[in-house]
Amino acid sequence: MILEALNYAASWPLTSAAHRPFIRSSVNLSARANRCGKAWAEHERRTKGAMLKAAEGCRQRRTAVILGSGLLRDVPVIALSRMFDTVVLVDLVHLASVRGWIAMKGLKNVRLIERDLSGLDDFLAGTTPDPLSFLRQVPYLDFVASANLLSQIGIGAERRIARADGGVAAADAVPLLIRAHLDGLQQVAATTCLVTDVSYRVIDRAGRCHETVDLLHGVDPGDPLETWDWPVIPFGEESRDYQIVHSVISRQMAP
Repeated sequence: MILEALNYAASWPLTSAAHRPFIRSSVNLSARANRCGKAWAEHERRTKGAMLKAAEGCRQRRTAVILGSGLLRDVPVIALSRMFDTVVLVDLVHLASVRGWIAMKGLKNVRLIERDLSGLDDFLAGTTPDPLSFLRQVPYLDFVASANLLSQIGIGAERRIARADGGVAAADAVPLLIRAHLDGLQQVAATTCLVTDVSYRVIDRAGRCHETVDLLHGVDPGDPLETWDWPVIPFGEESRDYQIVHSVISRQMAP
């Protein structure tokens, strides 16, 4: 708890005012990732592998952008910093612990950008969401990876809409936002890699599935190159009697 409080306090002045409300969730995610490190290790390894496999296919290696870089546990940032001239990490919050780790590793060609990648503000303003339009302004862009972000766009949008209570239906907004992210990736003139969880199952110790939830709200992410399971909430994290296992896909798109 002390380390979490210190990380929160250190991240506050480093984060823009608009994004400070999200520091707490990032710190909580970091704590859960540490507790569930063994259960998450295979997912993190496979996510890194999918990104590197896609990046190695780039004809040129000038600028790489990682969308939803988060805690960097599932991003092969050291390898990417050696492969590309510049690596840009984009997320709502970059915790002080993440910034410190980057500095400690001496990754001088890594840049951090705070950005809301959901497109929800555009939707609420009555305009067509185009959350990845900024990528078209990135010079010498050769590689883009969406790192376990897509499902979080929907989850975050549902929470914000519920709090706003402004008469907007999440059922209308969420599929549109997910589709906008996928369309944005397809429109980029660069090699792209998508890694995302697409659904989850609640499973008891006997292996029985009690619930299945579609995290992409009916939107088809395209044919996967690889699939695997990610025990996001393993036995003992919330209950001794069940675990929550997410189904993950990866896919690549060439320019």
